[in-house]
Amino acid sequence: MTALSILELARITQDTDAAGALHNARDLALLAEQSGYRRVWVAEHHNMAGIASAATSIVIAHIAAGTHTIRVGAGGIMLPNHAPYIIAEQFGTLERLFPGRIDLGLGRAPGTDQVAIRAMRRPPEASDRFPQDVIELQSYFAPALPDQSIVAVPAAGTQVPLWILGSSTYGAMLAAELGLPYAFASHFAPQMLMQALEIYRSRFKPSAQLAKPYAVAGINVIAADTDAEATRLATTQQMSFTDLVSGRRGLSKPPIDDINTYWTDAVKAQAQSMLSRSIYGSVATVRAELQAFVAETGVDEVMVVSDVYDHQARRRSIAGIAEAMGLNA
Repeated sequence: MTALSILELARITQDTDAAGALHNARDLALLAEQSGYRRVWVAEHHNMAGIASAATSIVIAHIAAGTHTIRVGAGGIMLPNHAPYIIAEQFGTLERLFPGRIDLGLGRAPGTDQVAIRAMRRPPEASDRFPQDVIELQSYFAPALPDQSIVAVPAAGTQVPLWILGSSTYGAMLAAELGLPYAFASHFAPQMLMQALEIYRSRFKPSAQLAKPYAVAGINVIAADTDAEATRLATTQQMSFTDLVSGRRGLSKPPIDDINTYWTDAVKAQAQSMLSRSIYGSVATVRAELQAFVAETGVDEVMVVSDVYDHQARRRSIAGIAEAMGLNA
């Protein structure tokens, strides 16, 4: 059976501050654990008023401490923003605290805008070193050698599993070359999904971490009592993408009855293109469309983004998606 996981956005809303967003993320992760989801990931975003996961490793610790068995990880750490050695120390510490439960997904993008890039002192050429930085990071998680001059304590020997994230074919080629699992961001950049999956599978080289390709695809899913209610709940995410496309950054907004009152035709076309891999509906609708998505892509795991404004409605959505996919059946 295809595994099911969650990408947690830690949304700050007009009714919930950053602390509330982080506590809601932990509460939802516990529900996901109880419902049979495999993992919960959080992503590194900076200078975004509506997302509370900038200090990604700390958020992972917060979520992992409130759960027991579910895997928790980064989806992902934007590695060019950091020294690999520091990320090894952080995630090695997480693995020591929560053994067998930590994932480290790695991305090449900055996860922010040019203003924040300058504030982070990120060098312009940082992305060019991404493959070398991944290999360096991997080495810090290996057992330390007797004559090794620099050791990432307490990361050495933890073998924290690395993932490559991507929204184009670049990440697919790198994941295949290094023999690492691959996660595609089709929840906001769906255009190259099928091409990237084909490249990853056809070029995959087995590694010490992974014997055969393992692919995950992100998809937006909202489950509710009816298709109409799910469609209404989805307007929160549609407004967020409208604001993103329009250069506005703000807090997550409550759903509205008619999204066409919020976006122009031009923005609608761009936002809908980004959100084309989305499923909004009843449990029966979600079941049929998720099964079709899995059949089309052949992915080993589906990572859902269930961007619902009200926390209780989001809990119901996560439970409904689990029911649709037959988890804990």
